[in-house]
Amino acid sequence: MPKLTEEDVKNRIITPAIENAGWSKNQMWMEKFFTDGKVIIKGKTAKRGTRKKADYLLHHHNNFPIAIVEAKDGDHTIEDGIQQAIDYAKILDIPFAYSSNGEGFVEHDMLTGKETNLSMGAFPTQEELWNRYIKFKCIDETAQEIIKQPYYFTDNSKSPRYYQRIVINRTVEAVANDQNRIMVVMATGTGKTYTAFQIVHRLYTTKKVKKVLYLADRNILIDQTILNDFAPFVNKNILTKVTNKTLDSAYDIFMSLYHQLSGDDDMETFLQFSPDFFDLIIIDECHRGSAKDNSRWRKILDYFSGAIHIGMTATPKEEGDVHNSDYFGDAVYTYSLKEGIDDGFLAPYRVLRIGIDKDLEGYEPEDGKVDIYGQEIEHKVYTSKDFDRKIIIDERTKAVAKRITEYLKQTDRYNKTIVFCVDEDHAGRMRQALVNENNDMCAIDDRYVMRITGQDDLGKKQLENFIDNNSKYPTIVTTAELLSTGVDCKMCKVIVLDSVIGSMTKFKQVIGRGTRLVWDRDKRYFTILDFRKATMKFSDPEFDGPASSVYDVESNKPLPEEPDDVADDFYDTDEEEINKKYRVDDVDAKIISEVELLYSVDGKLIVNHRDAFKKIIVEKYPTEEVFHNSWINENKLDINNYFEERGIDFSKFYETVGKDVDLYDIILMVAYGKDAKLKVERSEDVKSSNYYNKLDKKIKPIIDELLSIYIKTDVFAIERKDVLKLSNFNQFGGLTKVARIFGGRVKYEEVLKKIIGELYN
Repeated sequence: MPKLTEEDVKNRIITPAIENAGWSKNQMWMEKFFTDGKVIIKGKTAKRGTRKKADYLLHHHNNFPIAIVEAKDGDHTIEDGIQQAIDYAKILDIPFAYSSNGEGFVEHDMLTGKETNLSMGAFPTQEELWNRYIKFKCIDETAQEIIKQPYYFTDNSKSPRYYQRIVINRTVEAVANDQNRIMVVMATGTGKTYTAFQIVHRLYTTKKVKKVLYLADRNILIDQTILNDFAPFVNKNILTKVTNKTLDSAYDIFMSLYHQLSGDDDMETFLQFSPDFFDLIIIDECHRGSAKDNSRWRKILDYFSGAIHIGMTATPKEEGDVHNSDYFGDAVYTYSLKEGIDDGFLAPYRVLRIGIDKDLEGYEPEDGKVDIYGQEIEHKVYTSKDFDRKIIIDERTKAVAKRITEYLKQTDRYNKTIVFCVDEDHAGRMRQALVNENNDMCAIDDRYVMRITGQDDLGKKQLENFIDNNSKYPTIVTTAELLSTGVDCKMCKVIVLDSVIGSMTKFKQVIGRGTRLVWDRDKRYFTILDFRKATMKFSDPEFDGPASSVYDVESNKPLPEEPDDVADDFYDTDEEEINKKYRVDDVDAKIISEVELLYSVDGKLIVNHRDAFKKIIVEKYPTEEVFHNSWINENKLDINNYFEERGIDFSKFYETVGKDVDLYDIILMVAYGKDAKLKVERSEDVKSSNYYNKLDKKIKPIIDELLSIYIKTDVFAIERKDVLKLSNFNQFGGLTKVARIFGGRVKYEEVLKKIIGELYN
């Protein structure tokens, strides 16, 4: 008797067994994709990688998937799928994992670590699993009612992604269990405000909280939140934005900037309400000062200390004498930039690290040299961290502006671009240099290049246009600090780093400006042009790991000086020292090096060249023989995708050797130093083989057509199951007749496999 396929096992055995245990079809989500598939950069284009999928997700209630089941066909044992089920259960925060081949179930209890074998008729009921869960978690009936409160959902609203669901559920559960200090860490672009809205909605609807305060430090953050994710509260007329330092107790949900509530002692706006007025306070970007003991922001939290405080950030810090976790406790959940990119919810990045001679070699003025202001320049070697902070080299600014412009001309002149500069003065000079390099575009619209900084009122008025997906202008903006956090410019495709960035928090926030993914508008990755080696931080173990210290930043004031080993690009220096800059216009500066790097599977950057790729290939296939056997016996497209997902851009090699070479030969060249064969040569070798010559004369012309397709495209094309549907085969009578010539589909596939084997013999 033939073994059952996986689909047979699911449809005939597993699904009925789960239904017999009392699970309804609404509770049973089958073939559930929970990631979008990592975006893989290929040359100037991008494609999706493999999406993660669970065979069964079983929900106790709509908010809560409580069990995952992985199915295997009859050739596997009941245990063969349990490790995958456990891996997915860890990702999805699901307490019970199961595997089955139709002969029984293996249960892995993620709460206790115990594993049990069950008969097909012994699958647990939903209430059994729920009771085990709440008993282990010590959740009482009151808390259960809060936890079971559904999400806000309408026909037009979106469902939470899996990590958003985890954040919402864990936070609501923590509040239901009377935890009053909570921290959530979510990478920029992963939907913190949407998640915050769902948390507030569920707690407000169950009356666990009645009065809510949402705090942020930028006006645009408040406005974006009100117009987008919190709009349902606006429609119910229960939400208000605090303006003119006035509080109206008639509302239930208050959105406010910190400075609208703070002020001089005994005159602070928040004193208009009693300390027990608010039940819940959400602190957006909580790394920016709210947890520091002497912060002005902290006064607000201390006054409303009886409320639940939820801190949300992409970049917490745990360093020095100030720790987020000291105040909020450890994060209930962390969803990192790496996870967001790997899941395909965030855009990956490529990096052009560009070296300017004066940055790499230093600049040492001759004795007695004066600048354009007549100041004698202090004699020393000036390096990258000094440029535009202590000394300005006009030709350097022009070189940066010219390279930015060249890149946009090579890609798209209307790609939204943010240029991060040292300070406002540098941002102003960079704007002018970019205007001169792009005078043709500025003649069409003078907003093509603009400075948007804290002190530039005209620029700030254009901020909403810049972040508008449908607005072309401004296209290029120069900034110092204002655009580094919170501003949601989904279509930003180019990030330019022309400032030394010592703070990991600042670096993560800056990179976060490009991570939004807008697939249907061709925002599938972004490019970083790095002129100051700031992207060296991608190699820092802290880059995607636990973060560090909290800054006390108010408005657009500079960040305080940090220890020398983590010096930030904003220094706390006196005004005289800041204003005393040398400036020279007679010193050459030119680009002398440029290297391209790509994001790799471990979240780091790899240099896009042969040695790095060889290492990745050989780690998977230590010898040529191992690779050859895998190529012959495995799905070749899977092999291709495996390497692309690890950062190998094979198009770079095709640019060198041409499209006439097979991917098989590219890999042999790169990893094992072999000479390549042309696809035409491989095709001719097949036609000279004994196997080909023994084929029926009616079959040979069909094989010849397949080989012709191979030469023009690749081996993946002729391995496709629908290849015979191509018009190329109409001359043979089409799919049905071709299959009949071979003696059926199975015989055709046997012959094709032999032919492909001959291709790589």
